[in-house]
Amino acid sequence: MSGNESPGRMKGPSQSKLLGETRRGKILEWLQEEGSARVRVLAEAFAVSEVTVRQDLEKLEAEGHIEREHGGAFLKSVPQQVRSMALQHQAHLDAKERIGRAAAALVRDGETIILDSGSTTTAVAAHMLGRRDLTVITNALNIALMLGAEPGFEVHMTGGHFKAPTLSLSGERSADYFKGLYVQRLFLATAALDLDSGLTYPALSDIAVKRAMIAAAEKVCLVADSSKIGQRSFTALGGLDLIHMLITDDGIRDEDRRAIEAAGIEVIVA
Repeated sequence: MSGNESPGRMKGPSQSKLLGETRRGKILEWLQEEGSARVRVLAEAFAVSEVTVRQDLEKLEAEGHIEREHGGAFLKSVPQQVRSMALQHQAHLDAKERIGRAAAALVRDGETIILDSGSTTTAVAAHMLGRRDLTVITNALNIALMLGAEPGFEVHMTGGHFKAPTLSLSGERSADYFKGLYVQRLFLATAALDLDSGLTYPALSDIAVKRAMIAAAEKVCLVADSSKIGQRSFTALGGLDLIHMLITDDGIRDEDRRAIEAAGIEVIVA
């Protein structure tokens, strides 16, 4: 799949046929990625009526996950999470730590790299502390704050719309920042990867940014813990041919590793 194709939702059964519980799970994943959403946007994305979305949001609110507001809803944990500069996704931290160490070891002094937003790329950034003569471009506020005061680092941030759960900047303005740039390496995050569906994400807003990052990089290194392999999320970025390398943990299944390597992708197990 070429990097010029437009993003699309997952192929397969119509979103309108999703069972209510499954759809609500996907809506919650969307909110955990975006922080908030409008009813009409969710209705269009999931191909259901606004009445159905409101009912879904009522159930999610009753379960304590979200708070509804006029015309939409927001993630209940967002205000406290942003005040503490914490990321929403905090699972599999030991694996992400190992992945971060292995990924950072690939970077040579003097390189220019892109760090995508996310908990795994944050682990990559943490293991770069103490390096010299590195130029880092990122859309992640927490990564910029982590590296920006380090001697020997030149840190650049994109513009765009602030996404609280990932402490990142997104949207078309963020994507436009990468036009005309050239970097040695991109460390890319994903919500899920699958041989058939490729790289997938819970929502739409980051797709243009990730495409622009990929277009600017000589080498694309996907950092993803093994729990994401064989999974599918809501929106497809593209096939695995978009990446050159996967850095993951030792939980990867042998058959998955063989299949990914057969697709021409180098696999590093941390």
